[in-house]
Parts: sequence; C-alpha cells; structure tokens
Amino acid sequence: MQSPSAKLKAFPVFMRVEGERVVIVGGGEEALAKARLISQSSAKIRIVAEDPDAELSDWASAHGVELIETPYAEALLNGARLVFAASGEEALDRRVSEDARRLGLPVNAVDRPDLCDFFTPALVNRAPVCVAIGTEGTGPVLAQMIRGRIDRMLSPSLGRLAELGETFRAAAERLLPKGSARRSFWHDFFNGAPAREMEIGHIDEAREAAAELLLRRRSAQGHVALVGAGPGAEDLLTLRAQRLMLQADVIVYDALVPEDIVAMGRRDAERISAGKRKGCHSKTQAQINDLLVSLGSEGKRVVRLKSGDPLVFGRAGEEMQALRDAGISYEVVPGVTSAFAAAADFELPLTLRGVSSSMVFTTGHDLKGKALPDWAKLAISGATVAVYMGRSVAAEVAARLTEAGLSPDTAVAVVENASLPTQRKLHGTLADLPSLSDREDLSGPVMTIIGDAVAGANFSRSEPLNRGAEIPVRVLQEAVA
Repeated sequence: MQSPSAKLKAFPVFMRVEGERVVIVGGGEEALAKARLISQSSAKIRIVAEDPDAELSDWASAHGVELIETPYAEALLNGARLVFAASGEEALDRRVSEDARRLGLPVNAVDRPDLCDFFTPALVNRAPVCVAIGTEGTGPVLAQMIRGRIDRMLSPSLGRLAELGETFRAAAERLLPKGSARRSFWHDFFNGAPAREMEIGHIDEAREAAAELLLRRRSAQGHVALVGAGPGAEDLLTLRAQRLMLQADVIVYDALVPEDIVAMGRRDAERISAGKRKGCHSKTQAQINDLLVSLGSEGKRVVRLKSGDPLVFGRAGEEMQALRDAGISYEVVPGVTSAFAAAADFELPLTLRGVSSSMVFTTGHDLKGKALPDWAKLAISGATVAVYMGRSVAAEVAARLTEAGLSPDTAVAVVENASLPTQRKLHGTLADLPSLSDREDLSGPVMTIIGDAVAGANFSRSEPLNRGAEIPVRVLQEAVA
C-alpha cells in the first residue's frame, strides 16, 4: 500500500504546445525517439544536429520537420516552448540544459535526471484523451509496461467519443441541473449506447443515442450507499465501493476510515466527517440519520463510508430504518470486517476441523453486564471469539470468560491496525489478556481473537502479551492425533 507520507517529486501537468516550437538537440536514436513522441502533438519540431543519422534525416523529411544541420548554439533555442537535450554526449547535453535554464525554458536531458526540469511520460494517445504514465525517470521500462496495460483497456474509439461529448456539453449544461443529474448523463453517455455505437463505427447512431439520452434524462433521485471501507488497507476496498465513491456527490465517513481511502472518492465530492470513534463523537447517531435523509432528499448521491463492514457493529440498521421511513433509496456494500483482516495478518484459521466449527463476533462491552451473554456458552464449547473494541475492557473480558469456564490457557491473538503497514501483532493466552489494558503503546484500533483454533496461527512475527509466554499447542496435537 502507498505510504501516506509519499510525495511526488515531479507534479504531472499537460502543457499547451499547439503551434509552439519544441527544440530537440541531437542526431541519433535518442533524438529520433523524442521527435516521434512529440510528433503525437501539434507542436512545431526543430531538430538541431551537426551530423544527423540517416534514419533521423529521412524521418524529418517524411514528416515535414525542421532539421538544422549545424553545430549547436544557444540562439537556436530562441522561441522554444520546450527543449530536449538528446545528443548522447554528456558535455553537450549539460550545455544545452544550462542554456535552456538560463533562458527560462523547461528542459529534459535524456537519461540524465539531474539535468531535467521535467520528465517525458509514456503516453496512451486517444486524442483528445491522453493518459500519461511517469516514474520521475526511475523506471522507463516500468512506465512502458503500465502503458501497455492501459492501452489494452481503452477502446480505440474513445477519442472520437470524447469529441462527440464536447458537442453535447453546452446542451447538457443548459438542460440538466448541476450535480447528480448531469453526472449521471455523462456516466451513461460514456458507458451506454453512445459509447457502444461509436465503438463499432456508427457515428450517426452514436449521436442519435446521445440526443435521446439527453432528452429523456430526469432529475436525479437521491440515493445512499452504506459502504464498508474495510479494515484500512486501500487495496481491500471492493470494486463496487470504489465505483460508488467515484460517483458520489457527498461522502460521509467515520473517524476510523483512513484519509487515503476517503481520498479515493471523487475529488470534488463534499466530504463530511461523522466522527464515531470511542471518546470522540462529532455527531450523534440521530444526527447522522437526519443528515443522510436530508442529503438524499436533496437528490444527492451519498456514500456513507464505514470502517470494516457496515453490518458488523456499524449501526447500519438504524440508518437503513431512517432511510426507509423517509422513502430514500439505499443499498449496502459489504466490506472486509476487521476480524477477517486480523485473522489474515496472523495466518490464523478462524475455523479448524476437529477444533472449532463456529464463530462469535462481539464487543468487549457485551461482557460488562452482570449476566453472561448466551454466546459465552459457544466459546466454552470451542467457538472462535472475535472481540471488537476490547482493549480497555480486556481484563474484564478475560475474567468473565474464565469465570464461565473457558480455560485460562486458551490461545489469544491481538492485532493493532489490522491490514495496515503499521500493524502490530501480539500473542498469549486468556490468562495473559488482562495485560492488554495496560499497553499504553497501542493507540490504534485493536482486534482480539480468542479460541483453541488460534493456536494454529503463525506466531513467528508477533510478540508475546507477556514476555516469555508460550502458546499452548495441546489442542492442535489432540486434533491431528
């Protein structure tokens, strides 16, 4: 997963070059490669080479490109928009770079990153649509590999479809209200009948389909998606969740959802923090319910982003009821719940043949009352217990389960920040669990898994809750005997 602190050293932009001069200094294959790249644009190319290769000369002649066969001089850069030093000679490339910088011209020196003001990307050209892939000069081969993948994904007709879309832009802005209705039209335009007709070369039919789509478009109806953001890792977000986030007008998110995941939504979507973290509730549940109803009533497409899975300790039931009562359409998108992520981090079998065939999801707070919950009997009979939000009540959890008859040497696995690079894993037994309450070094969300099946986990990269604690393996030995 990308580190939250990772920063680009080169910011990607698209520079206008129509009718502008681009100067390339060099007479070999490096210069020819740059000339071919720039020829995909409408720039005017000037190549400066004292002794150009025959292939370069032939290409320049065939494409009407200005080729000046003379020794390089700074004056040849005058009037340029961009400069490329592609001679293959370090001294000359450095001279060109220094001259360009003195003249205030952006310069790229082939294979010399220290002399570059910009880097040339690998291009997927569907003019006017263009995808540029850059690696800041560190991996040109990697950029080409990525280019190949994207090139296969994009229809050759995409550029013509984009041009057709431009002819409908003014009408769409005039006839459709800004927001969901307009975005929905464009989504259907680029994914529906106009796109299909254009792909098979039926340009007139594509135009007719677009006109029909525009005329029958109604005002967008509000819709709320209760979306599971997963345990925190960006690549555990489902494809459906990401698609809805890219279509949303508003993203309402909980405090445990990482900023990197919120940022995967539409860049111009409104973002509203709903808080909902232990000891820090910026909005009450009733206020969140009212907010979702209000946004839906305004015709907004809303993503209610919840950590883990919305149906597991996410209070989705209350939000769904509020939306039903208000007549607002909604859907639920499942996410990877923290118990599954923690088990995966530990390579831990939540069920194990001959040992455990059932599971319990609970919160530590369920064990705070005087009466022992009914599910505790399942734990005693061998069920694996996943305890959410249980760090502060770990001692009470251990005491109540021991009191109910669960063996003190039952295996326990604890994961902080499950699925994330900052995860920490601890292991021990039920007897060790009370020490979790005193661990001031754990500040992230903690998942605790208890049960005989836990003894089958991989503890090679975890630390003991209590130093020197050993994981009992009697259950596994008996199971495989």
